[in-house]
Amino acid sequence: MIKLSVNVNKVATLRNSRGGRAPSVLEAVDVCVKAGAPGITVHPRADRRHITPDDVRAIARVLRRDAPTVEFNIEGDPRPDVLALADEVRPDQCTLVPVVPGEVTSQAGWRRGPETAGLPQAIARLHARGIRVSLFVDAATDPIEWAASIGADRVELYTEPFARACEGGSESGRRVFEDFVRAARLAHSLGLGVNAGHDLDLDNLAIFRELPYLDEVSIGHAIMSRALFVGLSTVVREYLAVLSLGAVL
Repeated sequence: MIKLSVNVNKVATLRNSRGGRAPSVLEAVDVCVKAGAPGITVHPRADRRHITPDDVRAIARVLRRDAPTVEFNIEGDPRPDVLALADEVRPDQCTLVPVVPGEVTSQAGWRRGPETAGLPQAIARLHARGIRVSLFVDAATDPIEWAASIGADRVELYTEPFARACEGGSESGRRVFEDFVRAARLAHSLGLGVNAGHDLDLDNLAIFRELPYLDEVSIGHAIMSRALFVGLSTVVREYLAVLSLGAVL
């Protein structure tokens, strides 16, 4: 079965907009876990506009104590404080993503170049702590081959182009989906696991769940947006139901 990792950043965004403790990120994690989510994702950004380092530590403690089979995934650029935080809390997975100053959300995957020169060292450091490493990449040959060459365990395919294509209808979405099928098959052939994320939702997952070799999807914004109207536990179960139909090889 394709795993769902629920990104709880938006709960922290709402909390931080007012200050104080409500809504509680830990309560959101508890609801997701009790609804059956096999993974929790956080992305602690440098500006701390949502998830904070203290949130990361608290979530790690709670999952370790109460839900040791639930995977904890920390997303972030490989800046020193993120790597130090990963060293400290030992998540199951660290997804390294490029960050553009001032961006609202991720805009593209890693591209081979001078700005990625330090990634092999970051990957080796995380491996030394027993942490699985996924690299956020576009669904294209060069970045996937590069990810394999520098020691990544998985790639997380950047799915916004697919999501945008789906807005034009299922036929448009399926045309772009074929690019992701080729990317997933290439990643698998190189020994990489396949994750995916960015703007996936209940509608476009009806197509994307067919991706060959898909291990995990990370979804936050769409889950939290729908949860405002029907409740977080209900939404997590809806997504698990869609994913339970599984990927084809």
